[in-house]
Amino acid sequence: MSRKEGSNSRRDFIKKGMAGLAGVTVLPSVLKGQIQEPVKPQAETPRKENPMIYRTLGKTGLKLPIISLGVMNANNPQLVKAALDAGIIHLDTAWYYQMGRNEEMIGEVIKGRPRDSFVIATKVHEDRERETGLYPKEASAESFINKFETSLKRLGLDHVEILYHHNVSRTESLMFEPYLDALVKLKKAGKIRFIGVSTHKNEPEIIRAAADSKVYEVVLTSYNYRQLHRHEVEAAMAYAAKAGLGIVGMKAIAGTGEHRGKLAANARAALKWALQNENVHTNIPGMTTFDQLTEDLSVMADLKLTVEEKAALEADMKVASLYCQQCEKCLGQCRQGVAIPDLMRSYMYAYGYRNLCAAKETLQGMDLENLPCRTCGSCRVTCPMGFDIQGKILAISRIKDVPSDFLV
Repeated sequence: MSRKEGSNSRRDFIKKGMAGLAGVTVLPSVLKGQIQEPVKPQAETPRKENPMIYRTLGKTGLKLPIISLGVMNANNPQLVKAALDAGIIHLDTAWYYQMGRNEEMIGEVIKGRPRDSFVIATKVHEDRERETGLYPKEASAESFINKFETSLKRLGLDHVEILYHHNVSRTESLMFEPYLDALVKLKKAGKIRFIGVSTHKNEPEIIRAAADSKVYEVVLTSYNYRQLHRHEVEAAMAYAAKAGLGIVGMKAIAGTGEHRGKLAANARAALKWALQNENVHTNIPGMTTFDQLTEDLSVMADLKLTVEEKAALEADMKVASLYCQQCEKCLGQCRQGVAIPDLMRSYMYAYGYRNLCAAKETLQGMDLENLPCRTCGSCRVTCPMGFDIQGKILAISRIKDVPSDFLV
């Protein structure tokens, strides 16, 4: 079974009440699609009862359903309301998602709800040197703190449960003193309850370093059935869990986003696979439709993978997808030193998630006009995942022509 691409039906999730379609931000020059405005609710939404499996987020003590909501690509407040009404507790966002509108939307949704009925995580990241992943020496805590204060205003909260030091790939960046000081200061002020780090590449190193730091309390990490180094990630998660870190999984569906239906395995099977590992305390699949919400919640009815699901996952592992593992094996092969992992991740956001805002943000500061790939006759880069590197780079480079104010 596979998820039907583009399906927005809510019949199986809500029999009466809200009407609305999850918005998809796309432009014809990069993707086919259209912006869909959320429809106002026509009646009070009944709560849908779902079987819930809870795990404790390490030493934080937070008890969360194993399915949480990654709100990054969602812009329909009715979908987020439905998720909360269905029993989801944890909402994951970030300072830059949808240029801040994601946090603003969440703020409207949670307004008036009891503060102990939801758990909010947001993320802040600062510019790093693209080649090294390190922060410049002149970086200070002030900008980091200011961005987080903006997040609080958008959310309409005086604190969040988790603040992630976002998208860290080097231990040196993880332990960058100005940002550690900022995180500790914010926690002491009661503006965050727990200090976290998120990582998309070099995950085993970052997970272990976070566990050893005695500062970080939660780690948000990529983890899925397609990862070539998944056993190393699993060993690192076991190490961190033993040290008391809360572990949140992401990229469980391997970066396919809206195009999950193109895989033999459906999202349910991919989520089940990730949640077989009890060191994953909760997972934050991105959802943009009511059908996706229904499907993702349904994994809790039975976590056991069927024979058919196992076979589908194995089949998917043999073919290329949109998911770049950020292994960086391409970098030494490129004669021109192009930042291929960033371009591949941007491609995934655009063509998999249909999120041009995140795609363009990922490439901020890169000279897309003068990419060597435009004149390089024969690309010598061989990707372990079978990507057509040059073709994908030329496709995603068109995002330079999309005005930023069109992206949300």
